[in-house]
Amino acid sequence: MTYKCLIIDDEKLARGLIKTHLSQLEDFELVASCGSAIEASMILQKETIDLLFLDIEMPVLKGTDFFKNLVHKPKVIFTTAYRDYAVEGFELNAVDYILKPITFQRFFNAIEKFRTLQRVSSSDPTPTPENKDAFIYIRKDRKQVKVYLDAILYIESLKDYVKIHLEKENHITKSSISAFEEKLDERFIRVHRSYIINKDKIAAYTKNDIEIGNIEIPIGENFRNNLASFLT
Repeated sequence: MTYKCLIIDDEKLARGLIKTHLSQLEDFELVASCGSAIEASMILQKETIDLLFLDIEMPVLKGTDFFKNLVHKPKVIFTTAYRDYAVEGFELNAVDYILKPITFQRFFNAIEKFRTLQRVSSSDPTPTPENKDAFIYIRKDRKQVKVYLDAILYIESLKDYVKIHLEKENHITKSSISAFEEKLDERFIRVHRSYIINKDKIAAYTKNDIEIGNIEIPIGENFRNNLASFLT
């Protein structure tokens, strides 16, 4: 299958670099390369596009505002020189969020995410919910205690221990947060050096924090880019 792509970026060099990267992929076809959102809107009226490479900071109309107003939204990979838009990309369900200058390796990683999404979509049109019965065992009070992943709200680092916040109780067990993260499935994401959250429990968020229940969990600056492709 060949995927049709559209590049939207006001920088000629950036458009050229993405075009060069795309030329190395046999299953992707570049339909057009546009310098503005207005120009791109004309293309989208005539062509069916599978994947947008969309710059965020553009004159007249920002890429994120342009994408929000599209009636039929293709998959999108945001490209930008600014880190501060990662959460906005997360909100718009982007495939990925790439910082300029775009290396081929980083570009290829984003393409692989898109391919994975397409395979899942074609093999199973109805998304399967996370396994509600999945669980892990943690050591507490000299016992191995079963903890269902679906009951976890978030995990908090306490130096050599982690505190597991559940809906009805909490557990503390000896572990680094990085080691504990390896036991979790795809519904969990590290948002701060001291916090891992369950995406299914998010009530609200801003670019600086995530709200779970009545708790506001900070988003670490080094983790903001993770949110751009999360929840896709």
